[in-house]
Amino acid sequence: MYWFTADEHYYHRRIIEYADRPFVTISHMNYDLIERFNSVVKGQDITVHAGDFSFGTKEETSEIIKYLNGSHIFLRGCHDYWLPKSAKYLYQKTIEGKQIVVCHYCMRTWKASHYNSWHLFAHSHGRLEPVGKSYDIGVDNNNYFPVSFEQICEIMRTRPDNFNLVKK
Repeated sequence: MYWFTADEHYYHRRIIEYADRPFVTISHMNYDLIERFNSVVKGQDITVHAGDFSFGTKEETSEIIKYLNGSHIFLRGCHDYWLPKSAKYLYQKTIEGKQIVVCHYCMRTWKASHYNSWHLFAHSHGRLEPVGKSYDIGVDNNNYFPVSFEQICEIMRTRPDNFNLVKK
């Protein structure tokens, strides 16, 4: 099972105020995000984290990762100083015949968008309306939970075609 999420902002003191999150302290937020994550993601699952995972040190961030179920793919966002400089900004994968492009930043066009491929983005904390077959996978837009591939499929069923779709 694939899961998608972003903008967790572990150890980020100002994100509670900035994103109007319902947490009192950073410890409360970190704990709640881990609990919600582990309530849906299982040990054999893979999660793509589309940036801004942690403001913590490498050691603090490693501790958070140890608590999270499953395997992880981390993309670079604005604040992922804990990641190696070689960390990628973009992830592309075909799952069950659907081509998916994941990036921290929202794009108007992306690889195969003219064939209705899907784009999963973050960075906007639920404040940017998606275009076509795109969706904000950030925690602020998803009740602080990761989003499963099955949920993405259901969401995309209701989304309009990409504006640049090539009609056959």
